[in-house]
Amino acid sequence: MFSKACEYGIRAVIYIAQKSLNEERASLKDITAEIDSPEAFTAKVLQQLAKAKIINSIKGPNGGFEIDKDEIDSIKLSEIVNALDGDSIYKGCGLGLKVCNANEPCPVHDKFTAIRSELRKMLENTSLFELATSLETGLTYLKR
Repeated sequence: MFSKACEYGIRAVIYIAQKSLNEERASLKDITAEIDSPEAFTAKVLQQLAKAKIINSIKGPNGGFEIDKDEIDSIKLSEIVNALDGDSIYKGCGLGLKVCNANEPCPVHDKFTAIRSELRKMLENTSLFELATSLETGLTYLKR
């Protein structure tokens, strides 16, 4: 459903948020170890997220990635997805057809439209704080 970049980005931002809640910065090495992702690819994803002002990139020996503590609750999952994948998740055909709309629907068009609507609602209503705290308390995991 999400691109690989978006999957890594979401996992990385959740981890960075968890560290930021504990007033710590996350290094690239820590992030990639924690979310089980390739370092060079993850670095590019993190650059996109920093450019979108979702995370802060701090350079230098004590550098790393962080999120302002007071912003963690206001960042929604939809912002992360939009920064990395755009709005393509809400468009396009569920079966990959080039043309699929209400006038020329594919066999799953109506069902997929409903699922997409629920997905949008979930992404827009899920805060980074909610995800980071469930990770902190051990209710959720970033890798297996």
